[in-house]
This record gives sequence, structure tokens and C-alpha cells, in this order.
Amino acid sequence: MGPRWKGKGAEAKALADPMSEIVSQLQSSLLQSNACASLSGCSVLLAVETEKTELLTRACFGKPIITAEKEKQWFQLGLEEAFYLCYSLKCLKIAGEDNFVKNDLDLWLYMKLKKEKFPDFYKAYSHLRMKNWVLRPGLQYGVDFVAYQHHPSLVHSEYAVIVLSEGDTGRLRVWSDFHCTIRLCGSVAKTLLILNVDKNGHGAISPSCLERYSVEECTITRWSPEQSRDDKKAS
Repeated sequence: MGPRWKGKGAEAKALADPMSEIVSQLQSSLLQSNACASLSGCSVLLAVETEKTELLTRACFGKPIITAEKEKQWFQLGLEEAFYLCYSLKCLKIAGEDNFVKNDLDLWLYMKLKKEKFPDFYKAYSHLRMKNWVLRPGLQYGVDFVAYQHHPSLVHSEYAVIVLSEGDTGRLRVWSDFHCTIRLCGSVAKTLLILNVDKNGHGAISPSCLERYSVEECTITRWSPEQSRDDKKAS
């Protein structure tokens, strides 16, 4: 289907300011400030100054929270987003309710407790983020994530992403599920992207297991007889 840019100059602006560079700037900024966030149920809260507010917004991590505090801006990060900044980019520390910084293993166990499928979702999230795709929650479309080629202000989301794993019997196991999902994706001009996470016989006792997981990408589109028929008339 290809990216659908929002207005003239959007593609040129994205090319001039690649997402990989924006994320690199955010990583450096968070490292320099020794940034530390706090666990809050199924999300992570981070208070930042003006510079980091702009970088977090440009890099599409979290969402700002409106508060009465003027000196700092609070951001609410999803579990996958927070763990990506902490574990993969090594630029964010995360403290528990006791205000002590959690190590990678404790953080992993906490997030698994809050979200049963966290290991699979995180592997899928990091798989696309490392390829410089921007991921946002896809609940409004009935999927796990929506994927953008750049910032959502410049381009419409290109993929509706569903994460599947071994033993997953809840979704897309019968043809009617596929048919409904594909029709929905088509109605909002998105391609269905299935990410199959294979643990390859390894468990999820620690984040080091992620290195042994593999991800299979599969795009599914609806076949249209009208677009595929041969209109050539016999002479």
C-alpha cells in the first residue's frame, strides 16, 4: 500500500529528520541527565524538562499528562516503551514504589506480572522499533499496535499489527476472524501485519531469553477479483 504522507513537504521533512537520528538524540539526552522514571500500575511515569519533552514527542515515546506543575512535563509510558528505553537503549532507569531503582530482571518480572503476554509483545515491539518504525497502541482498530514510517503528524499509519505466539488460540484461528480483521484494516487503509513470536523452546524467566526468540513477519491483504481480473478482450 505504501506510506500516505500528510500534506505537501511531509515526506521531505521526514527524510531530512530520520527517526533513527531523533531516537539517538533522545537516548543521549536521557543518559546525560541520568533520567529515572517510576512504576505506576501498568504504565511508567517520567518527569522531564522542556528539551526532553520535545525529544520524547518527536520520537513518539509515551503521551504527555496535563498537570498543574509548570517546571516539568510528565509523560506516561507503556510497558513496552519503558522497557525499550531501559533495557534496549540503556538510557532510562526505572524505580519501584519503594523509590529504589529496579534491575533488568526485577523490572522484567514486574512487567510480566502486569501483562501476561509481555515477553511476546515486547519482542514484537522491539523488533519493529529497531527497524525505526514508530509504534502506537492499536486498540481503536482492534489490533495490538499500529506502525508508522515516521511521526504520526507527518504520515498515516501503514500497518495494523497483531502479535501471535505459540499456544495462542484466541485470535485469527478461523477464517471468519481473518476475514473480519482484513476488512476492517482495508476500511481504514492499513495492511494487516502478523508478527509470529517463536520462543524456540526457551522460556521467559529473564530478559536475556529475548535474544533466542525469533519473529516471523507476515502481511495479509484482501484479494479483490475486480482488481485481479483480465480485462483484455479477445480479438
